[in-house]
Amino acid sequence: MNPEKDFAPLTPNIVRALNDKLYEKRKVAALEIEKLVREFVAQNNTVQIKHVIQTLSQEFALSQHPHSRKGGLIGLAACSIALGKDSGLYLKELIEPVLTCFNDADSRLRYYACEALYNIVKVARGAVLPHFNVLFDGLSKLAADPDPNVKSGSELLDRLLKDIVTESSKFDLVGFIPLLRERIYSNNQYARQFIISWILVLESVPDINLLDYLPEILDGLFQILGDNGKEIRKMCEVVLGEFLKEIKKNPSSVKFAEMANILVIHCQTTDDLIQLIAMCWMREFIQLAGRVMLPYSSGILTAVLPCLAYDDRKKSIKEVANVCNQSLMKLVTPEDDEPDEPKPVGQRQTEPNPDDSLPKQEGTASGGPDGSCDSSFGSSISVFTPPSTERAPVTLHLDGIVQVLNCHLSDMAIGMMTRIAVLKWLYHLYIKTPRKMFRHTDSLFPILLQTLSDESDEVILKDLEVLAEIASSPAGQTDDPGPLDGPDLRVSHSELQIPTPSRNSLLNTPGTRGLECSPSTPVMNSYFYKFMINLLKRFSSERRLLEVRGPFIIRQLCLLLNAENIFHSMADILLREEDLKFASTMVHTLNTILLTSTELFQLRNQLKDLKTLESQNLFCCLYRSWCHNPVTTVSLCFLTQNYRHAYDLIQKFGDLEVTVDFLTEVDKLVQLIECPIFTYLRLQLLDVKNHPYLIKALYGLLMLLPQSSAFQLLSHRLQCVPNPELLQTEDSLKAAPKSQKADSPSIDYAELLQHFEKVQNKHLEVRHQRSGRGDHLDRRVVL
Repeated sequence: MNPEKDFAPLTPNIVRALNDKLYEKRKVAALEIEKLVREFVAQNNTVQIKHVIQTLSQEFALSQHPHSRKGGLIGLAACSIALGKDSGLYLKELIEPVLTCFNDADSRLRYYACEALYNIVKVARGAVLPHFNVLFDGLSKLAADPDPNVKSGSELLDRLLKDIVTESSKFDLVGFIPLLRERIYSNNQYARQFIISWILVLESVPDINLLDYLPEILDGLFQILGDNGKEIRKMCEVVLGEFLKEIKKNPSSVKFAEMANILVIHCQTTDDLIQLIAMCWMREFIQLAGRVMLPYSSGILTAVLPCLAYDDRKKSIKEVANVCNQSLMKLVTPEDDEPDEPKPVGQRQTEPNPDDSLPKQEGTASGGPDGSCDSSFGSSISVFTPPSTERAPVTLHLDGIVQVLNCHLSDMAIGMMTRIAVLKWLYHLYIKTPRKMFRHTDSLFPILLQTLSDESDEVILKDLEVLAEIASSPAGQTDDPGPLDGPDLRVSHSELQIPTPSRNSLLNTPGTRGLECSPSTPVMNSYFYKFMINLLKRFSSERRLLEVRGPFIIRQLCLLLNAENIFHSMADILLREEDLKFASTMVHTLNTILLTSTELFQLRNQLKDLKTLESQNLFCCLYRSWCHNPVTTVSLCFLTQNYRHAYDLIQKFGDLEVTVDFLTEVDKLVQLIECPIFTYLRLQLLDVKNHPYLIKALYGLLMLLPQSSAFQLLSHRLQCVPNPELLQTEDSLKAAPKSQKADSPSIDYAELLQHFEKVQNKHLEVRHQRSGRGDHLDRRVVL
């Protein structure tokens, strides 16, 4: 510093002392400056006051010499003390050079700068608030200072500034928020702690409504929640808890929509604590905001659905996610569907997807998981019923939702509970908004069929519920259901229409093979036939699915839909099946289900007597397809008490090639006759006179069997027949009482027998084409 330079009104002694390396001498100079400034204040000499401050600032505080900078800092503090309440008039000139020294490389000088600013702020008190942003910016840097003395000094200054803000009503929150939003993304541990402490203070001030600006800082708070420091995580958790309490108290003033996507992002993090708290917030948002959250449903489901498959290690997250899922589902109501007459396709506008606006942010920093939720988050879990009054109408857009559900259902690696939740969502949407959902059915249908191969029975049950709803919903009734599943389908849609039942229709007409049904049978929509065709196609391509799950799937469908429709349609489709081996296997499966399943009790009773035209129609339809398998055809005749026709069929067995598979099926039929389902048949053996063909048919089966356990079983049963008069003449049959059960006169059994022969000849031709005649003869069993 130039010793000859004039620093008036500072005396040479003051200047010399300010430049001294000893603190005590600089302190004496500061006292002299304080005395000098007090005199100027008394004289109201503002010019000299400004000159003193400017000299201390430019010539000392911003000097290149470190001791001069230290002298300038203590001198500026002395000026502030001397000015007292008038220091507010000169705060800009006093504060700026001190803040500049915060960046000094010398830690001692940074400490003196902190001390000087403390004295300046202590004197000015509330007058410093217009300069709060620059003070906060400087303090945020000192909070992360590596020197412990500087950090300690900054903490004192920080507490003083917090006291001033707390007791003042003139804090400029609007001007402060941009700085807070910027600083909240700091990665420094101490800077984060500093930020959190200030947010806690501002939140506690009644006159400061920080909740209005929560969307600006919420993402940053969740970022801090992922800090490695346990203390910082706990502080941040407390802050978020306070905010959530405030939200619950004043939900009407909360900007839920602006924070929804932020929560969606943090609900998907790998940090357990962040995910748990974000999920708790999401739960409260859905319950408090109601339908306001519907536009963000696809994002919410993306975050929530995977959590439903968590194990007990993340039980808390799973439970909260489950409530979120159920609460969101309850927001969808029938009012969200289209009117009964939707607009033409050409007039429909592309649905905007609010979730496309999801901000792409970096993942949060990972940290050690905390197993429990704070008391402010861990409120009792309950399913929320949305309020009846909403602040504004909200339109439900299904495009994004269906896309998310489809994606999760297609992912075979996803957990079972998530897949079940997806299927529950689809079922719920088809129930509440069927007209909107049927726009998406063609894209959903293949994956729903594929899900039938799932390993979980519960998943398959839910999947069948969705498919059954699609197949039976009135909203799915269209003139043209669109492409079924490609050009290779064997049955066209036009062949599967249900004709109007007519009493004048002739059952014995060979061309009568439509899906006739009784007037009481519920009429399925266009997708029902698409479902039946594709289900059989899937069974054909996945034989293991048919073997392991086929009966289970068909039985459940008979509970969910009309059993008569299912058997009628499948029989008609199988009648046109080109893969005869599959047709035979499928017929055998259907027959076993028909004869043994409790779900088919009503259908069996309908077929037992063939008293009505509808039951006769059904029998003829089943019979024509059952002809793919000779033994099942006989069992169908036993079920419908067509014993004479059963006997005629068995007589035809002599013309068939008796293979091991054939004899195995006869063996199973014998076992089936001993089951409760055929109790009536066994009791009819007591009345030989009225049921001679039943006994003949059973003897015919006996003659087909080799000496096996099934042979012994049936032989013992026939030995129990009390009347030995087994062979009846035509005259004795005509003399039979009128109560005798005869074959239904309206059915052309001769035509049915011809059809049986035709189908069996076709099977024989196919077998011969597949393998040489010699190879095939090797597989025959010689009786």
